[in-house]
Amino acid sequence: MGHEVVAGRLERLATSQHGVVSAPQLYELGLSSDWLRRRRAAGWMHPILHGVWAVGHPRLTTEGRWMAAVLAVSHDVDPAGVPLVAALSHASAAALLRIHSKGEERIHVTVKTAGGRGHPALTVHRRPGVRAEDLGRSRGIPVTSPELTLIDLATLVSGRELERAVDEAHRRGLIDERALRRALVRNRGRRGVARLGRVVREHEIGSTVTRSRLEELMLELCRRHDLPTPGVNVELHGFTVDMLWPAERLVVELDGRATHATPAAFQRDRDRDGALSALGYATLRFTWWDLTRRPAVVAHRLRRTLHRLAE
Repeated sequence: MGHEVVAGRLERLATSQHGVVSAPQLYELGLSSDWLRRRRAAGWMHPILHGVWAVGHPRLTTEGRWMAAVLAVSHDVDPAGVPLVAALSHASAAALLRIHSKGEERIHVTVKTAGGRGHPALTVHRRPGVRAEDLGRSRGIPVTSPELTLIDLATLVSGRELERAVDEAHRRGLIDERALRRALVRNRGRRGVARLGRVVREHEIGSTVTRSRLEELMLELCRRHDLPTPGVNVELHGFTVDMLWPAERLVVELDGRATHATPAAFQRDRDRDGALSALGYATLRFTWWDLTRRPAVVAHRLRRTLHRLAE
């Protein structure tokens, strides 16, 4: 095979893998260790992790670093000489799937074996019991399924962060409740299953997808003061309302300075309140100051209003 043909195949492979290739992939293309040494000396191949190389330049995207981590583990073999099956997992998988972004910098990879070499730069989770249905790909990168990713995430984040991740996965069309329950059953006994199961039982999936810190503060206030959890960003008669208690027909709008400070925004808010009032909905408005400086006053007012509207 001509050098130009091989070089073209290598570049296409690297492009499909976010700029990186593994040593076994190079050898499958018929390239030798001597070729690799020469190309490294020429500044065309750059070592990234054990047995993984960047092609052309070493400046990798986040996806490139994730792919390099998976390839570094995937080209290992287990004690029986069988190549390992590896996938991005835990906080790294959640970031790849865009369901939770506050992950640690260290990359997590799950591998289907109890043995294998160590990788000082990575956190490798050795899990021989991982099922095929709990593995997949996203943006070309092997990754744990959204359901298993949520199970793993349940061991790392707070209860509210887990709810948000579940809601975001639902919003992106990655999960539905039935598939999530099946994953909980087949992973019974795994860390995180009990905690995620509690969220599935007690939380209406998709109901609290927040768009701002102000909305998160309101949900925290409701929980802290034992108030009913509202729907968040709900479509209501042509409007999107910040918070809704449908049984009591109560709307709460959270007025941040950035989106409600202009005269036009002020008038739009009043027009919306008037339109909803004509349809039988009461509206309360709270600001950042209200929620951060006098949350007890907000909770008291909200409780009294809910009680009055429920009568």
